[in-house]
Amino acid sequence: MTKWTTRNIPSQSGRSAVVTGTGGLGYEDALALARAGAHVVIAGRNPRKGDEAVAAIKAAVPGAQVRFGQVDLANLASIAAFAEQLSREQDSLDILINNAGVMTPPQRRETSDRFELQFGTNYLGHFALTAHLLPLLKKGQKPRVVTLGSVAARGGAINFDDLQAERSYKPMPVYSQSKLACIMFAFELSRRSRAAGWGVESLAAHPGISRTDLLPNGAGRRSMAAWVRRFLPFLFQPASQG
Repeated sequence: MTKWTTRNIPSQSGRSAVVTGTGGLGYEDALALARAGAHVVIAGRNPRKGDEAVAAIKAAVPGAQVRFGQVDLANLASIAAFAEQLSREQDSLDILINNAGVMTPPQRRETSDRFELQFGTNYLGHFALTAHLLPLLKKGQKPRVVTLGSVAARGGAINFDDLQAERSYKPMPVYSQSKLACIMFAFELSRRSRAAGWGVESLAAHPGISRTDLLPNGAGRRSMAAWVRRFLPFLFQPASQG
């Protein structure tokens, strides 16, 4: 479809969605789904940012069914707790958008479970979240899981000899590896769903090079990447377009 916009989203009334990430693309996804009538949980680790996102969506969409759910994708216990809480609150889930991510921190960092931060958050965290929510998704209405990739995946490779970048850490190759893993996960989930008859559609999506805080949050506010993001905005498309 040419010139597609969020206005082309069909009614999502009666459907439920979980979107990870409270800013940037996650916020725009949650806003678009709320406008279409879905009941949306916007999930992230910072309650203040989450509350701000919910308030902004409710201001833009009077009557929006949206709330914040706290989850730290760099902490497997937090992911399990979030999924358990959601299972107590609802019987099914129709949409899961695996969006949140970390990009190119200059020094190697680790998740709470001692995984390299980018691989652990972008891929392993969303893998675990999807696995915990799969029972709800199987009960959904035409359920789908959308996992965000990146153009960076084209240059990525899975380094099985140093999967957690313990011997050598280079920010961009490690980010590329994590996003390649996300795309591979989306394809494999689709294959397994078809083979087992789960009825869950799994899609990979590249949102384009969008104007979000992903670069400055990861590489740092004084990094070259953040400088490009701040002073060369014409190189990026609006987050809403992504």
